[in-house]
Amino acid sequence: MEKTAIPFDDDFLYARIAIRLEVQIKQNLLNAGDKLPSVRALSHEQGISISTAYKAYVELENMGLIEARPKSGYYVKFSRARFTAAPEVKLPIKKIEQAGVAQMIAMVYQNMPEQSALHLSRASPPLSLLPLAKLNRSMMEAIRKSPSGNSSYENLQGNISLRKQVAKNAFSWGGLITENDVVTTQGCMEALVFCLRAVTKPGDTVAIESPTYFGIFNVMLSLDLKVLEIPVDPETGIDIEYLEKAMDKVPVKACLFVTNFSNPVGSCMPNERKTQLVNLLTSRKVPLIEDDIYGEIYFGKSRPRTCKSFDTEGWVLLCSSVSKSIAPGYRVGWCIPGRFKDQVINIKMMHTISSATPTQAAIAHFFETGRYDLHMRNLRRALYTQCQRYIQAIATHFPPDTKISRPQGGYALWVELDKSINAFELYQAAIAQNISIAPGQIFSIDARFSNFIRISFGIPFDEVVEKSFKTLGGLVRKMG
Repeated sequence: MEKTAIPFDDDFLYARIAIRLEVQIKQNLLNAGDKLPSVRALSHEQGISISTAYKAYVELENMGLIEARPKSGYYVKFSRARFTAAPEVKLPIKKIEQAGVAQMIAMVYQNMPEQSALHLSRASPPLSLLPLAKLNRSMMEAIRKSPSGNSSYENLQGNISLRKQVAKNAFSWGGLITENDVVTTQGCMEALVFCLRAVTKPGDTVAIESPTYFGIFNVMLSLDLKVLEIPVDPETGIDIEYLEKAMDKVPVKACLFVTNFSNPVGSCMPNERKTQLVNLLTSRKVPLIEDDIYGEIYFGKSRPRTCKSFDTEGWVLLCSSVSKSIAPGYRVGWCIPGRFKDQVINIKMMHTISSATPTQAAIAHFFETGRYDLHMRNLRRALYTQCQRYIQAIATHFPPDTKISRPQGGYALWVELDKSINAFELYQAAIAQNISIAPGQIFSIDARFSNFIRISFGIPFDEVVEKSFKTLGGLVRKMG
């Protein structure tokens, strides 16, 4: 039997129970994310007292092998020691091959609607995790309560009930705002575009993360903006020191960062780093557009704060939506643009006049009834478990030198393969097997992440997903 960390002593029955569970966990008979029997159930099936069962779980919890989740029970905990190192940080290289990257992005977009493929490339919730029935009820209730049946134009700044709910929900991330501070949009991407247009003009330079979501490149191109890429650490977020030095040499007009669970790296900036970033940009009067679309998808005990919560002078423009949490197709988003609110409202007036009335009203109702909080607890629990299952599958089926990020929220895993692997060639080989992944090249304008891939864990883990990881691992080994 494998050597255990718990000293074996016949006098301590709880230790003997803990040892058996410890061995099962270390031998992967119990996987990360697996739910353990309740204390009462363990007591009954092992013929021990409830206090003895509880002490066994406490012992395993102290060892870091399991964790207690409020109102849910005990689960096998993800342990970093059991898996590989995190991916490396890569600095920008001088030679830019933007045309090649654009072609890769176009191909990935083209294959996204393919119904037969398993979309491990899509960083969004599947239908099975969405509250469809409750959303439908909220939509019907909102229409029934509206004198116009929600068929008239909405307020320019946005549905007042929705803006009140956004302001109320801001308490969770440390915000102190009112409905008058919020402007609604058609999704988070529109919020980002409005904010970029409010603080820049064509030809300006905007600092973004590297790697970053490939859709940002299209936005920058459409607005004729230059890009300055800032390296991202998988745990602490953007390299603020690198940014500060770069700003001494390049006239940066704005920054666009995902401070909570960035895509694809999954980093979450600690509060002290967020404060440092806000202070730096405020002192230089450089606006920060904060994309907080993943902020509600956290796996810890509390929601992480935003840079906006440390903003005292209005230089942070926070953007978010419900696309990653409730309803991607509703296209309900918002921004809290601080001192740039008037500019954003004017741009919205010229661009869309108003956001869609029925969906805004429905989402407002969904918040008001408390359905949102209940749904989010269930979604976070499911995604946390899926994240651990995906990590374990990659560690099992991929070569041992594979490096995997360890996000504490969001939807994405950033996976570093051997330097001999071309991620785009792997993508092409995988899509031929009806498996869609996101090649690392499309997350930077210079394609330097050529041996990285992004795997999204939104799809519930099952035999099909397990088989796909086995296939992917085989392709990686064959190419290595």
